[in-house]
Amino acid sequence: MATTTNESAVIFVGGKPVMNYVLAVMTQFNKNVPDVTLKARGRSISRAVDTTEIARNRFMPHLKIKNISIGTECIPGDDGERVNVSSLEIILTNQPLAK
Repeated sequence: MATTTNESAVIFVGGKPVMNYVLAVMTQFNKNVPDVTLKARGRSISRAVDTTEIARNRFMPHLKIKNISIGTECIPGDDGERVNVSSLEIILTNQPLAK
């Protein structure tokens, strides 16, 4: 679910309950990782947004959103054609943001 690269963690949001991802975010920040990146595609995008808001509002009010990126990815469909799927990347930080 979570991978750590270069002192930042990446959590791929899928079909699990939102609280599983909230727990993963909190666990990564408890390991003193400065940034956690949530990545989601398609129908999982709303789950990534919910994870961010629950983590910030209920459990870790000091968290800041460092960056949000949206895009489109081309993936192979069931019938062999290419399908466009929306993608979202949210970077959370517990470090003070420079103004």
